[in-house]
Amino acid sequence: MNPHLNLEENMKLASVLQPSKPSFFPAMTKIIGTLGPKSRSVEIISNCLKAGMSVARFDFSWGDIDYHQETLDNLKIAVKSTKKLCGVMLDTVGPELQVINKKENPISLQEDSFVVLTPDLDKEATSCLLPINFTGLATAVKKGDTIFIGQYLFTGSETTSVWLEVTEISGEDVIKRL
Repeated sequence: MNPHLNLEENMKLASVLQPSKPSFFPAMTKIIGTLGPKSRSVEIISNCLKAGMSVARFDFSWGDIDYHQETLDNLKIAVKSTKKLCGVMLDTVGPELQVINKKENPISLQEDSFVVLTPDLDKEATSCLLPINFTGLATAVKKGDTIFIGQYLFTGSETTSVWLEVTEISGEDVIKRL
């Protein structure tokens, strides 16, 4: 497996990109579009390029290198077919702690209640138990630490956030108070 994205391409941009008008003047405004599960097909990317997307953002806080390479390959195909120039932005803020809610049922958390964060992804997400995508959390925190969960990670709303205080560590599970 190649640890880096393959950004090399045996083509010259001049051979692919053509101005849409004889008096072509490049736009000074850039439109950035994040490519993800619902926006990574060649068809959707092509539509985004035609609508004005000039920079494709890849969010490396989730997904593996093969997933992002496939999306990049789709972007290359879309650029060739639409003849629209598109920059690539790699957002490498690092991995985020994500709650895995396989059934996508709403999760309601109550203030002053306790919740267990577990790396056991076979368990169902509930208001008392949140499966997370990080097996090392129990060794990375200690009693009294605070963990912030927010920006749509478990509710789907960008305005929702929760501060959790570590009250106990039990094996790989971390017990938190809201």
